[in-house]
Amino acid sequence: MSSSSSSAPRAPDLPKKRRLWPYVVGLIVVAAGAWYATHRAVPDDEGGAKSAEGRRGGPGGRGDKPTPVTLASVAASDIRVTVPALGSVVPRNQVTVRSRVDGPLLAVKFTEGQPVKAGEVLALIDPEPFKAALEQARGTLARDAALLKNAKIDLDRYRGLLAQDSIATQQVDTQAALVRQYQGTVQADEAAVKSAELQLSYTTIKAPIAGRAGLRTVDPGNIVKASDTAGLVTIAQQSPITAVFAVPEDRLPAIMQRVRDGRGLKVEAWDRDMKIRLAEGSLLAVDSLIDTTTGTVKLKAEFANRDGGLFPNQFVNVRLLLDTLTGVVAVPTAAVQQGAKGSFVYRLGEGGKVAAVPVKLGPVDGMLAAVDSGLAAGDKVVVDGLDKLKDGAQVEAIDPKAADAPGRAQKRSGGGGRPAH
Repeated sequence: MSSSSSSAPRAPDLPKKRRLWPYVVGLIVVAAGAWYATHRAVPDDEGGAKSAEGRRGGPGGRGDKPTPVTLASVAASDIRVTVPALGSVVPRNQVTVRSRVDGPLLAVKFTEGQPVKAGEVLALIDPEPFKAALEQARGTLARDAALLKNAKIDLDRYRGLLAQDSIATQQVDTQAALVRQYQGTVQADEAAVKSAELQLSYTTIKAPIAGRAGLRTVDPGNIVKASDTAGLVTIAQQSPITAVFAVPEDRLPAIMQRVRDGRGLKVEAWDRDMKIRLAEGSLLAVDSLIDTTTGTVKLKAEFANRDGGLFPNQFVNVRLLLDTLTGVVAVPTAAVQQGAKGSFVYRLGEGGKVAAVPVKLGPVDGMLAAVDSGLAAGDKVVVDGLDKLKDGAQVEAIDPKAADAPGRAQKRSGGGGRPAH
């Protein structure tokens, strides 16, 4: 009995151990795979093995291969000193044409959006009521002129009788006063005739200035009034045309010095993207006050605008030319980088290595910037491929126009590693 009871508990141990074996084998396989993945050698392009650092190839994934860059030469150039500003185009003259009399609008003689000449007929208002008023004024003038003529004849007769002592002096004086009264009446009648003629002339509406007509606000058949604020049409003179812009007050002394010297200042108008020069003109006037809220002063420039490149109320980028620096060292603005210590460029040195050189820049003119110190004419600087450079990096100059230049395929794809072969 005892022997049978002692062997009974050990019977379930055998299947339990069999169930653990698959787990143990799985753990061994995973551990072996991990060891192989972390300790295996990776062949390079020529069949050799690399370390983890060697496989990454350092910054940019290039290893010790030179970085492809585009170079530009630093040379002496002429740099324009300009004052940038934002401006708005303003017509040289602008007029809202309104009717000066009330009446039905018979016809519109201008074409919307087309140029008109000064004195050109723009619209016609019914003239018949004004013709009738003119005839009435002329009739009144004719009547009063006849009365004046008769009064003068009587006055001459009375004076003759007074010389003969046939009438009293008082009667002559009364007749003379009547003549003066009729003279005043005739003068008033003549003014009334002129006023009626003027009112009649207002029924023909003419262009007061030459310019481009806008969109009409009233159609034929409507009653127009002199009190209408919208008027009939707006005429804007666009050739010449002006632009108003504001510059910082600290630039005002240099501007006023050139104005006092009688030297005309050139002004350029550019589009929003600073890619197209719309017009070139000259400074016309400087405002008499500085805006204390913005610390700027307004200037006005005039442009011939014969090609219509500028349009009223158009926003433009303005460049006021103050001076021109001749023969100064200039560097492409694409080469200038900004760091903790200021502006610097990567200058090519011996052995194909670049060095980060601090520079002090002067005025900027388009794609060039004047260099006050740090570079000399003839130096070569990096203008493309700057994102992967550091001080002392090995570089390889490439032609940016060559499609198969070393490193161009890599730059187009934006990836790391070695250039495509």
